[in-house]
Amino acid sequence: MYATSAPIFKSSVISLAIAASFLSSSAISEEKKGLNEIEKIEVTASRRSGTVQEVPMNISALDGDIMKQQNIYTPEDVARWVPGLTIADQGGREGASIIVRGLNTNSSDRSADGGTVATYLGDIAFDSDLRLTDIQRVEVLIGPQGTLYGTGSLGGAIRYILNEPALDETTVNLAFDTFALAESDDLGTEAGVVFNLPLIEDELAVRFNLNHFSSPGFIDYTQVLKEPGVSSADPDWQNESDVNANLKTVKDANTEETFTARTAIKWVLSDNVEAMLNYIYQNKKVGGNSIDQFNTLSADNPLSSIIQLYQNSMRYEEPGEQTDELLSLELMVDLGSVNLVSATGYSKFEQTGQRDQTDLLMQDIWSGYGEFPAYTRDYGEGDSLSQEFRLVSDTDSDFSWIAGVFYSDSQYDFDDREYMPGATLAWYNDDYESLDYDLEYIATGYNKSKESAVFGEFTYSATDKLEVTVGTRLYKYEVNTVSAAAAPLDVDNIITKDDLQYETVNADDSGSLFKLNLSYQLDDNILGYFTVSEGFRLGGGNGIIACTTPVTAQVCALPNEVEFESDTTQNTEIGLKSTWFNNKLHFNAAIFNVDWNDAQISAATVYGAEPITLNAGQAKSQGIELSTRTTLIKNWAIFASFSYAKAELTEDAPFLFKVASETGSELQNFYDGEKGDRLPGAPEKQATFGVNYQNEVFDNKLLSVNYGLTAQSDVYTKVGLKADGESLPGYAVSNLSATISDDNWSVTAYVNNLFDKYAYSANRRDPSWSGNSVFDSENKDLSELSRTYGHYVIQPRSVGVKFNYLFEL
Repeated sequence: MYATSAPIFKSSVISLAIAASFLSSSAISEEKKGLNEIEKIEVTASRRSGTVQEVPMNISALDGDIMKQQNIYTPEDVARWVPGLTIADQGGREGASIIVRGLNTNSSDRSADGGTVATYLGDIAFDSDLRLTDIQRVEVLIGPQGTLYGTGSLGGAIRYILNEPALDETTVNLAFDTFALAESDDLGTEAGVVFNLPLIEDELAVRFNLNHFSSPGFIDYTQVLKEPGVSSADPDWQNESDVNANLKTVKDANTEETFTARTAIKWVLSDNVEAMLNYIYQNKKVGGNSIDQFNTLSADNPLSSIIQLYQNSMRYEEPGEQTDELLSLELMVDLGSVNLVSATGYSKFEQTGQRDQTDLLMQDIWSGYGEFPAYTRDYGEGDSLSQEFRLVSDTDSDFSWIAGVFYSDSQYDFDDREYMPGATLAWYNDDYESLDYDLEYIATGYNKSKESAVFGEFTYSATDKLEVTVGTRLYKYEVNTVSAAAAPLDVDNIITKDDLQYETVNADDSGSLFKLNLSYQLDDNILGYFTVSEGFRLGGGNGIIACTTPVTAQVCALPNEVEFESDTTQNTEIGLKSTWFNNKLHFNAAIFNVDWNDAQISAATVYGAEPITLNAGQAKSQGIELSTRTTLIKNWAIFASFSYAKAELTEDAPFLFKVASETGSELQNFYDGEKGDRLPGAPEKQATFGVNYQNEVFDNKLLSVNYGLTAQSDVYTKVGLKADGESLPGYAVSNLSATISDDNWSVTAYVNNLFDKYAYSANRRDPSWSGNSVFDSENKDLSELSRTYGHYVIQPRSVGVKFNYLFEL
């Protein structure tokens, strides 16, 4: 069935098998000990060790064994089973915002920011899309965490905790996975090795990890120009030979090749001092976007009857490549009654990419650009240095505390260039000098940001049952954006980058955040808590030159588009954690209300449609999160969760979406956000259900069979469905796997997306970009040419086998 006919409440992607086996494998490990209870997973999210059930905050944890068994290797995989967490699966080419409890104003499109959640690798703030290999566990904290962590956040934090080098064992762990993907002609593979070597027993050890992931694509680019600048993007569609002479098909274009390497050194200098050094490298190459244009093109477009499922009609291929590196040093010092932690991280990245830009130029600037299909080459590089010092008290007193300081300094350089092959020769008879031949538009510059903070929490055990925690964060930041933009083929003859006119925007702010947490232990198995916490996100500049009066630039920013303010949240939550029947049943619940002030939203400039960030006003999210798991039935584990988040504007947001007139002198069309408008990008309802059966077979081998189901309701693509927003139907996905294992090896057969569900995860542009809407200016009849509107689709069914073997040397 197509996504357009799916029921309103349907499920998410691979996750319930994930959730199911989370319980199941926990139960399995205990079963081998003759027990039948839920495994207690230790977490350090509160900066002190404790189990998930003991920590008085909303936290989910997933351990590394289950991640390997269930193909959890990306943040999107993690989000599929965490109540209240959403990361739209947009393939490897584009990043997606991390959304907690529906706190999002961005269109359901290519993300312009990292969302409302802070991400950590161990104790190092690290914002990158790493493939999760050799992971000990993932901890997801729902709610602002600025009084516990160096990096502030609006909605929560995700911690990826790596396996440490073992000081007392030499091991080699080999893993191999091969899978077939529906709609693809090739097989996918993943191969990895982890080598652990003690250098000085109980003092010094090193751990190496190499991993290569290769995924076949499943989206065909069927209308790619054979020779840009020569071939026609709009041939005689009734003449097959004319079509074949100008266009080609690139099958399975959205491939992914990811190589990850890590070296870790653990050194126990003394009984009181320990150091951990990590170096991580990742290179990811993606062949194209996971965008499907079936049934999205205008009825007047001759391609509307040609494009089928898992196909798109981009004129150019859209590859991307990114390299990430991280060097970190973590020092842990036991000072007796206080533990000191120093976390130093230096990261850098470099990315290049290409994408079809033709429709943007035609619809937002001049329809004549359709004669020369355009593409953008984007380049970016950046680096970041962060330092956090943290003191944690370690006494049996009724008083305990955490105090820390944080500093970060980062820079991002960008250079985006749009090319129109053939335009220079046609318009200037080749008598033209510029930065690049056929260069139509350039945007270049850099963004620098510095942030510092002092944070901490103080906890008082008022009674044996009642604890009171008060926290605060004092912060300040500076953001400097320097940028330039020009259109050489339009008005300027830009010969060198020195000819560009650069614009500088400075932004800074300071403030404080507050947290109050009350926890009450009703008995040994029931914990209740109440939390009020505040969060914030940095403001900054948009890096677009300011418009003059009258407007003369092709691309420029109006006064309200030059910069944006920081936004803040206040989260109020009441929660319950309970354990029953000798740790064979867990039931947890939370009710929350989040007030969001000056919410940042991804938008576009009126002149030139360049991506920018604006402030949308006030919003709110209210809801409930429930989760339960049980091993009451021998050999069976069952997991279920449900979340509901009603996220909406709480005041009008005038001119939230706007479009320039034909003359460019005034606003012709505008769309106001209105009080009560639902926020986009996340479903209101999410549910998971999983079951696992495990038993001994084949002479004491362990058999584990998992079934999982994840479900989500519909997703709005724009605030209140304004400006041609749409509702992406909800969907459900089933997963099935079976594992046979012994102490040192395992073999797993699995099917993800068991029933080969076809569904949308997000959108690219909106219906106005296909000529299906009055959103176009009346003089632009582009219905036969526009083809950029489409949908990101979830991965079709995959069937595979995984092998794992551990050598103990």
